[in-house]
Amino acid sequence: MVKVIVGFIAGVVFFGILGWNLASDLMLREVPSPYGVEETAARIQRNIQSLSANGWALSGLRNPARAVAKSGTNVPPTLLVEACSTKYSGPILKRGGTRILSILMPCTITVYKKDDGKTYIGLMNSGLMGKMFGVGDIMGEVAKDQEQFVTFDPKKPAPPLIKVRPGGGGAGGKADDGC
Repeated sequence: MVKVIVGFIAGVVFFGILGWNLASDLMLREVPSPYGVEETAARIQRNIQSLSANGWALSGLRNPARAVAKSGTNVPPTLLVEACSTKYSGPILKRGGTRILSILMPCTITVYKKDDGKTYIGLMNSGLMGKMFGVGDIMGEVAKDQEQFVTFDPKKPAPPLIKVRPGGGGAGGKADDGC
């Protein structure tokens, strides 16, 4: 009997540690890009704009690497593409119990260069996050759209990078009306 109890406790501890270590891999996704940082960000922006029927609009472009460089430290290039969809954010903000999820708005996609010299795209696993917080139906749709954000047509030429000032909240960076 003691062996069974010790085995059960060891199993719980093992799977607890395993779950803790894999949590970040489940919550966040990393996708390699065949393009450089700026071109990848520009292609993501174009894909976001192509989904305007789903309420998507660019709400910001941030360059945290530039801010770090101003403090005297150089880091590899990193851009944050921010977008929001009132189609999806509206229902979440209407419900008092899910309004705290506004901390995840706008949707931020990061494009960065790693030490291996390659460009990567970082995304939140919206589908899983939605299920965890009781808005799986809405966030499942966001996840489908996000997949389109990071699917590139190599036949299309690179678009220009749109330098949207943060704070647009779904209005294309023109007004500070939130998402």
